[in-house]
Amino acid sequence: MSTLGPRMALGLVLGLAGVLTGGPAAGTTSSATTYKWVDEQGIVHYGDSIPPQYAEKEHKLLNNQGVEVGHTDAQKTPEELAAEAQAHEAVVKQKQHDSFLLTTYTSVKDIESLRDVRLDQLQGQRTAAEQYVENLHSRLVALQGRVKHFRPYNSSPGARRMPDDLAEDLVHTLNEMRTQSNALTAKNQEVVAMKEQFDLDITRYRELHEARPKR
Repeated sequence: MSTLGPRMALGLVLGLAGVLTGGPAAGTTSSATTYKWVDEQGIVHYGDSIPPQYAEKEHKLLNNQGVEVGHTDAQKTPEELAAEAQAHEAVVKQKQHDSFLLTTYTSVKDIESLRDVRLDQLQGQRTAAEQYVENLHSRLVALQGRVKHFRPYNSSPGARRMPDDLAEDLVHTLNEMRTQSNALTAKNQEVVAMKEQFDLDITRYRELHEARPKR
C-alpha cells in the first residue's frame, strides 16, 4: 500500500479546505473580483461587472474573500463641482486675507485708526454729495416756479409756449438730481459696508492672535 508524500498530502488538505469554504485554499491567490453597488431603491447588488447605468455612481470592488480592495466615488455633478470650486476659492481668499491682517497691523488700534480715517473720507464725500443734491433741489424748485407761467402748466388763454432752453434746463436738472440721489444712496451703503468690514477684520484679527502659540 503506497503512502502520500508530504507535499501531496498538504495539497489534498488545502484543496479540501477550498472545497469546504467555497473559495481558494489559504495561501493561494486568485484574480477573481466582485463589484458591489446600490441601486435607486437602496438595494445592494453584487456582480462581476458594473451595469452601464451605475458606472458613474459609487461602487466598491471586492476580492474573492469579500474584502474591499477598491472604491470608486460617484461622479460629481456640475453643480457639485462648482460648489467645491467656490468653497475652495473662499478658503484661499480667507487665508490671503488672514495673512494680510497679520502682516499689515500690529494691533487692533491700528485697524481702528485706519477705519476712522477711511470713514472720515467717506463722510466728507457724503457731505459734499448732500450739499450738491440740496442745491439741485433748490434749482428745481426755482425752475418749477418759472414753468408755471407757460403752457402746458399754465392754462390761461394768453399763456405762451415754454421756451426750449427752459424745458431743457428742467429736464437736465431732474435727471441730474435723480443721478446724484442714487449716488448718495450708494455712498451711504458704502459707509455701512465699510463699518461692517472693519468690524469683521477686528474680530478676525483677535481670533488669529488668540490662536497663535504662546511663547
